[in-house]
Amino acid sequence: MLLLVALGMSLARWQERRFDEKTARAARLEAGNRQAPLQLSAQPLLAQDGAAIEYRRVRISGHFLPAWTVYLDNRPYRGQAGFHVLTPFQIDNSSMHVLVAQGWLPRNNQERTRIPDYATPSGTVTIEGVVRLHAGHVMELGQAAPLAPQAIVQNITIGQLAKASGLAFQPILVEQTAPVSSALPVRDWPAPDLGADKHRGYAFQWIALAAMAFLFFVLTGIRRANKQP
Repeated sequence: MLLLVALGMSLARWQERRFDEKTARAARLEAGNRQAPLQLSAQPLLAQDGAAIEYRRVRISGHFLPAWTVYLDNRPYRGQAGFHVLTPFQIDNSSMHVLVAQGWLPRNNQERTRIPDYATPSGTVTIEGVVRLHAGHVMELGQAAPLAPQAIVQNITIGQLAKASGLAFQPILVEQTAPVSSALPVRDWPAPDLGADKHRGYAFQWIALAAMAFLFFVLTGIRRANKQP
């Protein structure tokens, strides 16, 4: 009984901490949307720096490197299969890059590997977007092929792209929101599923389990005591 109560209360506290963490992330997301865009420079960011500005709106000046565009497969939008277009963006007057999610493209159902026509802006441009730490992850079966330019992949990390391309990257992804593009009109990025409320529910379940274990012990003890002559 003591072990069950201790386990239940420990897991309940863990779920409460998860609730607090996700509530804090939701607050950061809301605050990031309210703040003016942060100008992103070529100064290398540490991992903790990237985490500190996650969900912040940022502004970057530079140019795209479309030769190393990759396409994330299995990213549906409103029930239609499609790709997220990820392209390195070289920051002005530097050799530092940021991976930019330009937008979403529908998939050709008859020819899966055929990418619809679209245009990546050329020359120096200033873009805006929201910082994310990664591009998300979907289930992937088997071993992924070596990363190459224009590849269609299920998942990708910034580290993998940096190694394959030889380019220096900031440890963040930027989901582009502006300027508006007629070539890639869909930039309705999915909101992060923070799911804070479910952790409150899990915490309640573990507390209930601990309480049931305690009550079972007490009631069983009373019954045994009553049966004794």
